[in-house]
Amino acid sequence: MSKYRTAMGKTVDMGSLATRNEKVRAVGNMRVNARGDLLDNNNRVIQDVTKRVGDAYNNTVTDAPQAKTMQKPASSPNIDLSELSAAEQEFESGDEDFKKE
Repeated sequence: MSKYRTAMGKTVDMGSLATRNEKVRAVGNMRVNARGDLLDNNNRVIQDVTKRVGDAYNNTVTDAPQAKTMQKPASSPNIDLSELSAAEQEFESGDEDFKKE
């Protein structure tokens, strides 16, 4: 990180400030320190951030659903045209243009 200048003209090295305070409990309700380690009520590390990230990654990778293969739609059943009315027969016979692939 780089150095920044405050409104009063002082320089602040954000990198060294973050490194100096990485073991300090972070402000908020997540129970973590500045690094992201999970802490208990006495500010002891329960779970390291690298372990938490590794577990989350493994859950994402191993539990990922398999890619679904494309299946052809079921073809329409063969219809006996003699059972249909004249309008239905015309409709069914006109559908042949769309069945070509």
